[in-house]
Amino acid sequence: MRWMCMGLLVCAWVVTVAGFELDEGDDSKYVPNAYVVEMDSLSALGRRSDESVHDSIYRHMKRRGILFDVKNEYDTPDIMIGASMNLKDLEKVRTVPGVRHIQPVLRIRRPLPVHHTTIESPNDPNVPKNALSTHLMTGVDKAHAKGLFGEGIRIGIVDTGVDYTHPSLGGKLGKGHKVIGGHDFVGDHYNGTNDPTPDEDPLDQCSGHGTHSAGIIGADPGNIFGISGVAYKASLGAYRVFGCNGSTSDALIVGALIRAYNDGMDVITLSLGGVDGWTEGMGSVVASRIASHGRVVIVAAGNEGSVGSWYTSSPSNGVNTVSVGSVDNVVIPTQNITVKGVEHNPISYLQALPLNVTDDLPIYATSNDTTSKNDACEPLPPSTPDLSSHIVVIRRGGCFFTQKLDNAAKFGAKTFLIYNTDDGEFSGIAVGNYTAVLITADDGKWLVNQYAAGAPLRLHFPAEGAPFNIPDPKGGLVSSFSSYGPTYDMYFKPALVAPGGNILSTYNTKNGSWAVRSGTSMAAPFVAGASALFLEAKGKSRESVERMRDLMQTTAVGVKSNVTEDSVYQTASQQGAGLLQVDRAIWTKTIVRPGQLMLNDTVNFVSTHTISISNSYDHPVTYKLSHVPAGTALTIQANSSEPSKGPVPLVPAFATAEIQPSEVTIRPGHSKDVTIKFAPPSNVNPKQLPVYSGFIRIASPDEALKVTYLGAVGSLRAEPIIDQTEQYFGPGIQLPIVLDADALPQFGELNYTMDKHDYPSVAYRLTFGSPLVRLDLVDKDFALQKHAKTKRSAMWFEDAGDKDTVPTLGPLDILRYTPRNGYDAEPKLNGYNHYTFRGFFANRTRVDNGQYRILLRSLRVTGDRNSEADTESWLSPVIGVNHQPIPL
Repeated sequence: MRWMCMGLLVCAWVVTVAGFELDEGDDSKYVPNAYVVEMDSLSALGRRSDESVHDSIYRHMKRRGILFDVKNEYDTPDIMIGASMNLKDLEKVRTVPGVRHIQPVLRIRRPLPVHHTTIESPNDPNVPKNALSTHLMTGVDKAHAKGLFGEGIRIGIVDTGVDYTHPSLGGKLGKGHKVIGGHDFVGDHYNGTNDPTPDEDPLDQCSGHGTHSAGIIGADPGNIFGISGVAYKASLGAYRVFGCNGSTSDALIVGALIRAYNDGMDVITLSLGGVDGWTEGMGSVVASRIASHGRVVIVAAGNEGSVGSWYTSSPSNGVNTVSVGSVDNVVIPTQNITVKGVEHNPISYLQALPLNVTDDLPIYATSNDTTSKNDACEPLPPSTPDLSSHIVVIRRGGCFFTQKLDNAAKFGAKTFLIYNTDDGEFSGIAVGNYTAVLITADDGKWLVNQYAAGAPLRLHFPAEGAPFNIPDPKGGLVSSFSSYGPTYDMYFKPALVAPGGNILSTYNTKNGSWAVRSGTSMAAPFVAGASALFLEAKGKSRESVERMRDLMQTTAVGVKSNVTEDSVYQTASQQGAGLLQVDRAIWTKTIVRPGQLMLNDTVNFVSTHTISISNSYDHPVTYKLSHVPAGTALTIQANSSEPSKGPVPLVPAFATAEIQPSEVTIRPGHSKDVTIKFAPPSNVNPKQLPVYSGFIRIASPDEALKVTYLGAVGSLRAEPIIDQTEQYFGPGIQLPIVLDADALPQFGELNYTMDKHDYPSVAYRLTFGSPLVRLDLVDKDFALQKHAKTKRSAMWFEDAGDKDTVPTLGPLDILRYTPRNGYDAEPKLNGYNHYTFRGFFANRTRVDNGQYRILLRSLRVTGDRNSEADTESWLSPVIGVNHQPIPL
């Protein structure tokens, strides 16, 4: 989908025929007609003694004439009783005794790394220096030195499966091996739209994502790269929820979480999810329940840092889960090129193993201008020579890498060096099937200048002996891709950060066995491994599990916003409590609780908090407390309702914290409480919904810990939700819009036959999250102003007794706990929401022929659904329903 415009107002929407058939395709946010029905314990339902809870519900549904098709059942009373099923008549289902909740099934996109470099042939006998840099950054090396390797701990990996045939992952599946078991919920051919084919073998040899996660946790030492997993003596369980292609659903993820729980996994890690921004998503709720029953649940926060705040993923948003963001590795594994013919240092390229280039070759630069922003984006001139015996040098930027490479390949080019821009990230690039690698901006400029001067240089690619780690200038900082919180209900997400940028780990044996990848998908399994070290040291009791997050947060190291010494700390809405230090979490003698303080927004401001400090030393200890503020994030753009894109702007406007007492002496084995009274920053614009944060530092002569706080200036309830501007699609196209059968905007009255593809759809966009969004059908003469001051306007959702006091004809679509949209102009990337009206109400009752409008309403965050003042509304143009007679 794209917009094509001529001038300012003449625009046409160019789409494929199925571009808006989102209810039936893989681009839909929801699986069509699929719901999870959560059930109560039905002791009062009058069920027969030999009848299961599920059978009782099914019996009542059949009595009401409800058609349903059960896909999966959940039967773990501590966590969830229910079933995923295909349904159409939701209103009748809500009247069934014992039905607690009904949630639409979300489609979850396949987890993809931000950057990826595959290593095709692990035959280099040399290993890179500082291979265990991530262990040094986080204290894992110190835990290993004390003999902690995760032995006796079981870690469940809910992901794409694991290639356990990898030599560093044990080679086999089953008892006595590293991967002790698991379950494949889907099969290779599942793509999110077809039926899964489950079995007991979680082997994945087509994706690699779960295998990379497994190596971060448990890769055996002794490999050619000198790396090892954080907890390589732990036992792993693999729970596969993705096929080789396509997406999955949160219903399958819930099933995998429950299976891992029932299999006795001590730690469950998920490097997947979908943007929701709420703690109430089904995956988040189930993950949180599992965590509340004494298991550690670690979840990646998401890779949408560029989209801005209020954008973390489910199930990482679970109240009791540990949501993990990413910091960049301090080193980048590279190989070196030897320069011949001209004196110059070796040139590093981003690849873990050397390229298979056996000859010393000259270079060819596609442009002598090192400032060109579109180098090789257009076809190369006909005068370009045969490039088959050259190394082609191209500047990054302006178009896709593959487009540049395609243009050069037309002249026989086989090997490419792409040099970075001055501000580009030095990380993996997507080059398709080409032999192309990234080099630094300085090295690229030097090569181009040498080429322009006619220097006789040739490049040599050593087959061995050239691995090299270069320092990452952004190493240790929060990765730019790492998602920002907090949640709309003001929960603290992410909880902390761990290494996730440029991580070398295992990969599918059929696709190279090793890879360097970046993403919070890499940070989450790192914390899962660290959790295993913690449980090995502290025991697996519920008390240990409950204390672990607090200990990891209070002992974490705060991360600055950039590399300069005087920079402010990064907002806690992206770094959480800071960078994990697992050795300190295990052996600290000072226990501080809680690890995080939520101050809420201005309307619901909680100014006073109490923290408890416990002394486990064998002597009295004096602690001094101080306030260390972080940068305040301006989460909404100035003079706009749009959230700020990442990196979210930070300003040095700080809260104040009055600490009483600011110094305490605590006897061994005793605790004392300290009270902190906060005041939010005053020199910020509340319309930009600034999120402020920082740390209360607790320092003794031997230790320094901290408690992280976070709050918002302004009102979440006042934040606009429905985008009713022309900013998204351009002049003349004001959202929301009705699209006709040709996917063109409808501006006046229009009739539809509701036959084949002749029906309308609504495209709308939310600039902030909403706990309740609904579309209703209303009479053509309905007018919003008649109800603007109505005192009560119940937005009924699932309580059988609620009735909508606005004169609607019936609901068309109802969405609960909906996230805001992003910026990409595609629904599959959460660019906007889409509803297709096919002439039926939500309960599948057919709408009579006639003239109608569609009413869109959204409830504001923390709003009262019975208050019109807390509801935003939009009314469509007149839509004519003209069902054609069914032929006899």
